[in-house]
Amino acid sequence: MEKFIDSARPTRLPPLIPFSSYEDADAAVDRLLEIYRRNTAFIRDAFREYCVNGLETGQRVRACYPAIRIRVNSYQEVDSRLSYGHLVEPGIYMTTVTQPALFHDYLREQVRLLLRNHGVPVEIGESDMPIPLHFAFPEGEYVEGEYSEAPGHALRDHFDVPDLAVTDDAIVNGTWRGRANQPRPLAPFTAPRIDYSLHRLQHYTATSPGHFQDFVLFTNYQFYVDGFVQWARETLASGAGGYTELVEPGNRIVTRDTLDETREGPAPLPQMPSYHLKRPGHTGITLINIGVGPSNAKTITDHVAVLRPSAWLMLGHCAGLRTTQRLGDYVLAHGYVRQDHVLDDDLPLWVPVPPLAEVQVALEQAVADVSGLSGWELKKIMRTGTVATIDNRNWELRDQQEPVQRLSQSRAIALDMESATIAANGFRFRVPYGTLLCVSDKPLHGELKLPGMATAFYRTQVNQHLHIGIRALELLREMPGERLHSRKLRSFIETAFK
Repeated sequence: MEKFIDSARPTRLPPLIPFSSYEDADAAVDRLLEIYRRNTAFIRDAFREYCVNGLETGQRVRACYPAIRIRVNSYQEVDSRLSYGHLVEPGIYMTTVTQPALFHDYLREQVRLLLRNHGVPVEIGESDMPIPLHFAFPEGEYVEGEYSEAPGHALRDHFDVPDLAVTDDAIVNGTWRGRANQPRPLAPFTAPRIDYSLHRLQHYTATSPGHFQDFVLFTNYQFYVDGFVQWARETLASGAGGYTELVEPGNRIVTRDTLDETREGPAPLPQMPSYHLKRPGHTGITLINIGVGPSNAKTITDHVAVLRPSAWLMLGHCAGLRTTQRLGDYVLAHGYVRQDHVLDDDLPLWVPVPPLAEVQVALEQAVADVSGLSGWELKKIMRTGTVATIDNRNWELRDQQEPVQRLSQSRAIALDMESATIAANGFRFRVPYGTLLCVSDKPLHGELKLPGMATAFYRTQVNQHLHIGIRALELLREMPGERLHSRKLRSFIETAFK
């Protein structure tokens, strides 16, 4: 954040709220809400003053994020089956918090686990991390007025603005290095990092972060979006599944009572439109059309991750690499060859991305449930193996010897452009992940889709594939959260928060 302060004019701050101890999770989260509301209102009020009357030259305004802190003094043993909710060694741990109303259930659960597993109170108070002006306004709030950018009166002269020096992924990347006597991280993301992604989500998907659900499907074809919207509307009409409403791009809300209304969506559609079939407690399903390529896959998962979803799955198409595969067969990824390159600096290639048993079992069971096949018969339409993800869509136009050799040595059975990226970012961000692809062509074996074949393929296969993904998420939703969040996602030095 901006560190410049005019020594001749003290920074305007709200009264400091010191840290206080809490042994009740609800009371702790309520205190976070109180501090955040007061401090963001303080910044907004000062900005309105600035727009109307201006601020004196050199007058800075600042308010800081609330924070959660805990002190653990012993190596306390906890249930070894748990992957989160506890600290690995004694020390002081802290995290800044933003938008506690949006993260209310998540924060309450994480605090409850800390209290239960360590038997010491948590402390809630005000951090020294300034809230940037840009992040102090609720969604949709707009302040009318003109402001000067004359010397001494630019926004940066009066207010804190986003600072990339404190908006990074050092914690989740395992590269965080604290200063002496600095509390260690309690959560995977800092408040500025979360705020940055919440704003990006609104930009890329044209829906509010508050609508996102805990179970996420990524796809790269509009056919899946059309099928999802149709299924969601039919589900709302029938009242099945406990779903309450469908939210489409532009925050257009469709309920059972408004299914017949005709309303135009945003024009044009955003880069990665999202659709949210909501259930109480964010337990519904979000589908995002991420488009094509690993860059898009990394971009959207970088931002969805701050919402701490329960699981995300990739449903897309792939090139089948075996002669025995047929168009329309499924590929359940249990390993990845990462040639996407977009995550090389954040997650080195020597880091394995393991399959997660809980997700793999759910996906296989979903294929069986929807297809009506099981056991040995299921192998007729599904193959488990390694998926190679590349960043060159036209790889076929290169000399074939090198890529074909690599694919053969890796035992890859399918090739795409997104799956390894989404899985690797799930591993990096500690979000359970999985991939189920559908073979749409076999370029190594001369089987490319002709126009008529493509139309028939999409018409017959997309609907089944989509419903397999939905069924898998329903199966995952039935699991207790602590079981779904695999210990494979956690290092030996971890934050306590999921």
